[in-house]
Amino acid sequence: MSDSNVPAGSEIGVDVVIVGAGPAGLTAGYLLSKAGKSVAIIEKDDTYVGGISRTVEHEGYRFDIGGHRFFSKSQAVVDLWNEILPDDFIQRPRMSRIYYEGKFYSYPLRAFEALRNLGILRSAACMLSYGWAKLFPIKDVRSFEDWTSNQFGKKLYSIFFKTYTEKVWGMPCDQMSADWAAQRIKGLSLWGAVTDGLKRSLGLNKRPNDGQAVKTLLETFRYPRLGPGMMWDAARDRIVERGGQVFMAHSLKQLHSDGQGGWRLTAKGPDGELVIRAAHAISSAPMRELAARLHPLPESTIKASNLKYRDFLTVALMIRSDDLFPDNWIYIHDSKVQVGRVQNFRSWSPEMVPDESVACVGLEYFCFEGDGLWSMSDAKLIELAKREMALLGLVAPEKVIGGAVVRQEKAYPVYDETYAANVEAMRVELEEKHPTLHLVGRNGMHRYNNQDHAMMTAMLTVENILAGERIYDTWCVNEDAEYHEAGDEGAEKVLPEASTRRPASEDQAAALGSVRDVPQRIADKSRKAA
Repeated sequence: MSDSNVPAGSEIGVDVVIVGAGPAGLTAGYLLSKAGKSVAIIEKDDTYVGGISRTVEHEGYRFDIGGHRFFSKSQAVVDLWNEILPDDFIQRPRMSRIYYEGKFYSYPLRAFEALRNLGILRSAACMLSYGWAKLFPIKDVRSFEDWTSNQFGKKLYSIFFKTYTEKVWGMPCDQMSADWAAQRIKGLSLWGAVTDGLKRSLGLNKRPNDGQAVKTLLETFRYPRLGPGMMWDAARDRIVERGGQVFMAHSLKQLHSDGQGGWRLTAKGPDGELVIRAAHAISSAPMRELAARLHPLPESTIKASNLKYRDFLTVALMIRSDDLFPDNWIYIHDSKVQVGRVQNFRSWSPEMVPDESVACVGLEYFCFEGDGLWSMSDAKLIELAKREMALLGLVAPEKVIGGAVVRQEKAYPVYDETYAANVEAMRVELEEKHPTLHLVGRNGMHRYNNQDHAMMTAMLTVENILAGERIYDTWCVNEDAEYHEAGDEGAEKVLPEASTRRPASEDQAAALGSVRDVPQRIADKSRKAA
């Protein structure tokens, strides 16, 4: 939705300009417009908002780009979801499995099933390997391989982590930073997974008094009935209703400091250039791209230019068949095929698939922009997907009646050996020199955040802008979290503050209150402004 009232070559002024209409950018725009601030958002896609959380439609079929469970331990995020999209959530069962050597393993692990599939000898080898790792852990943990081997043992690492992880990232596990494993699967150990699976297998995961499930791995989640894009379409519409402007098909050309703390953004659009002046700028653009378009160029631009990204494409197949499997998705731990994961879109929501006699699945391929997979024609990718589904024994090619391809560049910020130093150099320089420039979201901060984490970085950024100073450290979001698929929805009422940055005084801390109150405080400020 581009603002047609602004002709090409125009210059407009707003309180805050936002680069990118993904979950972080739209969350910031929604809360700022609600607080009475004028906002303008530029988005380079000409059709969809939501970034990687968008929903693509093809002939009535809807595709989720990567799968987005609406589950958050932050009550503030849950409240905001309910506020933006109050009537369109459905509750869905969580089911994922691992495909390994022609067999399926439930995930989270079910102890007896895993024992039966692996066999006594291999199971014993896994336990011995785990015991060895506990007795003689790798001391100097540098890589994903080191961290995961210490946590699960070398044998289980080789079965359930190595193949899939190397497909996702396109590099050997011993060249990946241990940070990624620590961030994504912190708190999940072999012993924890086995005991949780044993309780599930024996039906012991209930509290004796009230029959409620004890705190365990995620079993259900909420989901917009027409896919995650439904949430972000609604957020965009709310922004526009409050006078905000969302410029589609506009990409960042330059973000120029005006020397007085403000910004002059130039965007390239289908009808020419648009200039937006603002007191604050929020960027969810890839950090590498932002660094190259800032003026004056940061000293850390060379560091940022070394940041890498992994790209992604989905091949959706329409199949004349009942649903092939009940899972939301299946992880493919098989080196004979290139596909990394297979989605079942009807398991996300029945309304994603318009024909009850047709199953619709999405095969996910991880690639680098410009490589063989990325450059392959849509027709060849569909044929590849059909062959690989047959190789996996999931469907016969002749049952496929249609297909579509969706490409997503820069889907994953790469955690290689040098990424942390490169990100820190950029972060420190921008915070010192440009306090009115705010980085948010997955690519904006080069952190593998889920959409709720991306939203929280935007929520805290809005608080900082309204307070006139950096009260909250947005970089502590998702820093100390437990395993991201464990716990209870909305369990975290207050976000722990990072030890490196706290409110300037106890009075400020008391005035700001808990993170859970962020939407309400913004609403209160909006009413006062009115």
